[in-house]
Amino acid sequence: MGRLFVVNLEGNIYSCKYCKTHLAFREDIVSKLFHCRHGKAYLFREVVNVTIGPKEERMMTTGLHTVADIFCVSCGSIVGWTYETAQNESQKYKEGKSVLERFKISGPDESNYQAGSHINMLVEMPIAPPNRHASGLSNTRQ
Repeated sequence: MGRLFVVNLEGNIYSCKYCKTHLAFREDIVSKLFHCRHGKAYLFREVVNVTIGPKEERMMTTGLHTVADIFCVSCGSIVGWTYETAQNESQKYKEGKSVLERFKISGPDESNYQAGSHINMLVEMPIAPPNRHASGLSNTRQ
């Protein structure tokens, strides 16, 4: 086995949530509007400290793309995918860029994204019993 070289970034960075290896600068985010099976994902201009898996054709919501999964170079966790080619002309801007799944990375403030957390907050919020007036009628929400 060879020696592992890891690039250390300084500033506002995203890192692997499992081993804290640096992956990308916040300033390299192209879009925060991507989605994956675990929830949110961000498109980055450049990522570091990843290994690239085999290329494969995937049908995605925006059409057919040739992509490769990317893995943290330190712990081997899958952290996203990289776009090799896009078939649709309007999607060519993705070529050579990488998507990091928000669930798999820690943010610049070391925050973690919980898959479905925005849904759980709505579902799991306790409902307080209605306030009772002296007349015994409950408050109605407006």
